[in-house]
Amino acid sequence: MGRQESRRAANARKRMSRRPSRLGTPAGSTAKPDRVADPDAGFPGLLRQVWRRAERTEDLRAALDVLLTLDGHVPADVQLRALNSAQEAALTALRGAATARADSGPSGNPGSVGGAGASGSGAGASGSGGAVRRAAEAGVAGAVAASGPADSEPSAPESAVRADLGQSGAADSAGGADTPGDRVADAAVAADVVFVGEVGLAANGRVALRVPGGRPLDPRDLVGGVRRVPYDRAALDAYRRELGRVRERNAARAADCRAWLAGQGTEGRRALLDQALEAAVRTAPFVLYQEDTQYTNFRERNTLTGKTLWPGHPDCALGALRDLPLDLWTDQDTQLVVCLTLLIRSAGFGRVEEANGTQLTVDHVAYTLERVRRAYAAVPGVAPVPAAASHRVADLDRLAVALRERRREVSGHAQLYREIHGALMHKVERVAAAPGPAARAREDAVAAHLRARLPLSGRTLADLGRDLAAAPGWLAAPHGAFGTGLESLVHETVAASADAFAADFAMSRGMRSLPDLVRALRGENWAAICDWDITHFFCCVVPRPEAAAHFGGSRAALADAAWAMSSRMSYNSWHFVAGNLPREPEVVARDHFVPPVIPDVAYFSDQHHHGHVNNNVRFSVRSPQPVEVDGRRFDGFMDLRLLRCAGEPFGEQDVLAAHRVSGFVARATSLAAALVAAGTGLEVTAFDSDWHWTAVTGTGPAAPGALAGPDRRAS
Repeated sequence: MGRQESRRAANARKRMSRRPSRLGTPAGSTAKPDRVADPDAGFPGLLRQVWRRAERTEDLRAALDVLLTLDGHVPADVQLRALNSAQEAALTALRGAATARADSGPSGNPGSVGGAGASGSGAGASGSGGAVRRAAEAGVAGAVAASGPADSEPSAPESAVRADLGQSGAADSAGGADTPGDRVADAAVAADVVFVGEVGLAANGRVALRVPGGRPLDPRDLVGGVRRVPYDRAALDAYRRELGRVRERNAARAADCRAWLAGQGTEGRRALLDQALEAAVRTAPFVLYQEDTQYTNFRERNTLTGKTLWPGHPDCALGALRDLPLDLWTDQDTQLVVCLTLLIRSAGFGRVEEANGTQLTVDHVAYTLERVRRAYAAVPGVAPVPAAASHRVADLDRLAVALRERRREVSGHAQLYREIHGALMHKVERVAAAPGPAARAREDAVAAHLRARLPLSGRTLADLGRDLAAAPGWLAAPHGAFGTGLESLVHETVAASADAFAADFAMSRGMRSLPDLVRALRGENWAAICDWDITHFFCCVVPRPEAAAHFGGSRAALADAAWAMSSRMSYNSWHFVAGNLPREPEVVARDHFVPPVIPDVAYFSDQHHHGHVNNNVRFSVRSPQPVEVDGRRFDGFMDLRLLRCAGEPFGEQDVLAAHRVSGFVARATSLAAALVAAGTGLEVTAFDSDWHWTAVTGTGPAAPGALAGPDRRAS
């Protein structure tokens, strides 16, 4: 054994940059950054692009379609469910007024909107956003078909869709000159206008509406200006009737929620609050609304315990209710607790993210649960769950519990996955169809690559896995350029996936020392596992050479991006591992998320996450897998991720094939863990910063002070 590194030496090493292009230089010592933040990158830039297109679109219905879908980046039904009660009523009432021309241009100044109409620069116009835009438009039409359990009134998505705002054809968004008939219609509307409302785009991405009787929209809250929306007497009467109906429905829902919570008793309500608080701490960021009240654990002014508010913080809306008598709870807080409970009971904490960006109301939860119920019922061999008798909380609670039980059965017959719309961080659970030719072609390509480079035989990945299980010993021995066969297998699988899926980057993560983990598990040393930092984990990132085009053509910049991804994925492993341990005090106190268990496909992820914005992570597939270590199952222990910086998004067949590939790596990792449990030594030493520099650039270790190419903007 060599001499242990001194504390001074260890601290000096930690002060050195680990970026591949700057190895050997002190961290933060460069004269200027080689990345300059682009003010148009990410969500603010997208919103400005959306508003520019919406204000140039002459037809009001087409402009609303642009706003509701964020120009093809999200399904419109998400934005429809983000409207508060008055806005919902206004949008429904505008069914007749929507045929009138907007009465203003930029910044709300009266006048016609000149120019040739939409420029086509938005993602929905062509290219990579086409598939997503088609899905977004289908979401509007599908909102009625999946409007929720039978009840005395339609759900909010249905009533908003009835306004027929988003059904305009291509001609509506093309602009063009007014016809004589158009001018006559405009004059007739103008003569009967009794109120002029406004529509805009808020800085949080929601559609903003000035409703009859409301104050003008505050320009400080908007991305751009406003468009004027005239109300004639018929539209105003329709708004009054719709608003009364919505308010009556909301009052009934709030009273039902309060009665249901009263039936839970004081301790029962505290248990529900504790559960909701745990969900806020252990899940990804979410932003929810109750009328104009925002509940979020995401950035800026948090109102729920999360990364900013520590557990027990007095500003947490849920924590503040714990000792407060129920009669002092607001209607908004009452519905929040009930709706969070229903979502969690239906599928665990992850279901909360399916309400991201929307009004968290009983009717919207009913809409979500009914959508899930119908999806499960369509799976062959699975008995359907009966629909809820009504939107009363007791009926929805029974449905939520039944869906959670049926979910386990569905998972045995079909693949569940999540669809993620990055612009609003909104997630939707989907049931995948059976693998088709596209999925099989991806899998076959990976299998062929592995057959040629690993000591395995078999036609499919399943065949290769069985061959590996018959003789796994080589996983612990040197193989090729790697110290262990496991490292070689991980690298070859990731490299094969990058090519087979036409991904710009592919990657897979795991733990460096399985022996350390086995020893800690056998000693029940949970504190030791919780104390490990991200250097105890690894992630192998393989970019295709063509990906350098997204980083100024620089291989050095590409290596830096790969290492940034590797570091972040190592953090993810760190973040998930504690979620598999017993709920001992040191585990509960440790920051961690509930480990993921189903794959997902993401659209336009380069919006909020700074790492995603900086490294062009636009479209992705993630396939997490469990690994068994010394008899204990670790969910989310590893995953396979595929990224595209541009081009077409990944689809469902890609998800299915990627899940087969990640399953192969997970099986190999479990076999390696079994070798370790039986006494074999196995450490992963590859995939550090030096390795990524050499693997990506094809050269030796970077010289001190090497630059990652010319100055460039993060985009």
